[in-house]
Parts: sequence; structure tokens; C-alpha cells
Amino acid sequence: MKYKAIIFDLDGVICHTDKYHYMAWKQIADELGIYFDETINNRLRGVSRMESFEIILERYDGTMKEEDKAAYTTKKNEVYKELLKNMSPADLTDEVKETLLALREKGLKLAIGSSSKNAGFILNQLGLGGFFDAVSDGNNITHSKPDPEVFVKAAQFVEEAPRDCLVVEDAKAGLEAAIAGGMECAAIGDAVSCGLATWNLTTFSDLKNITN
Repeated sequence: MKYKAIIFDLDGVICHTDKYHYMAWKQIADELGIYFDETINNRLRGVSRMESFEIILERYDGTMKEEDKAAYTTKKNEVYKELLKNMSPADLTDEVKETLLALREKGLKLAIGSSSKNAGFILNQLGLGGFFDAVSDGNNITHSKPDPEVFVKAAQFVEEAPRDCLVVEDAKAGLEAAIAGGMECAAIGDAVSCGLATWNLTTFSDLKNITN
């Protein structure tokens, strides 16, 4: 096989929590009197929590102290995690579930590479706690995508060279991170239009064909 491991971004690839991020950030933005809509929210995909807040603060009238930024981002995460409790295994589509099992049956190592610090919680809510061979997330990195750190560490965790790993991403920053880390990548969703990926997926199950 061409690859020995596949590293998946979580949000937008395995599952979709965009609406919960949007609702949580909207609550914070409304509290601060900052205009926030789904177009701005799309800029936050694949970006760390603090960097996301800095994007929202572009429309803030004034200067905010670092300790206040920390307080608001913590509050956002608390709101977000409360919303995530609504997730369940029903949020994992049959297509994703069947594809993951098919890839595992091929002998491929499967890992998560996500900037989120809530990746473990989300995986548990989906019924995937312990399913992946490794999880590299916001808890073990210091640089967010497009820095390749999260994917490089995922490759290290599954003990495979970057050239033997395929990254699956739905955001341009994620594709850039994979390329910077020396990995081939497959784009799904909005990332397809970037023109950066080794493979462009029409549907998640296409992974079964490109890993033969």
C-alpha cells in the first residue's frame, strides 16, 4: 500500500461541530458587542482558540488586556463543552464509521491530528474513545495549523515516517500543515477548492480507493 497511516483532522472530517463553535463564539461576541456571523466563523476553522478570538477582536472597539482575553476564551470553551454534551454516536455517519473500519481492516494505522483541546471528549461522545491508534491535539502542541506540529507528532505517535502518512483535511490551513510536514494530503469539503491536495475527495468513502 502507498500509505502506512492516515491522520484525520477531527472537526469537519470525522464529525461536524461547527455549529457548536459558532454558537459559543456568538455568545461571547454578543456579550462584547462585536458583530459576528458565519462568514467570520469560517475563518476560525483549524485555528487555535486564542487565535480565533484575536480574529473576532478585529471588530472590537478598544484594546483588551491579556488576562481578559484568557477569561473570555475560557468562558467560550465552557459554553462549547456544554453544547458538545448534545453529541452522541448518532453524530457519526454510517459512511465514516464503515470507512474507518475498512481502513483498519487493511492494516492501516489511524490517528487524529486536531488543534482542538476537546478532541478526546468529542471522540468519547461519538463512541470512538480508544478507537484511534493515536490522538495528537491541542493538548500536546504549541503551534496551530498551518504549522505542521500536530501532524508531525501524530506520525511520531504511530511510529511512521511523514512520507508514509496521508492527512485528511477540510481546511486550507490543515493542507498547508500537512505539506509543510512532508505528508501527502486528501482534501474534503471546502478544502477541495484550494488546489493544494494530493487527492480531492468527493465523499469520505473515497479513502478506501486511494489507499489500495
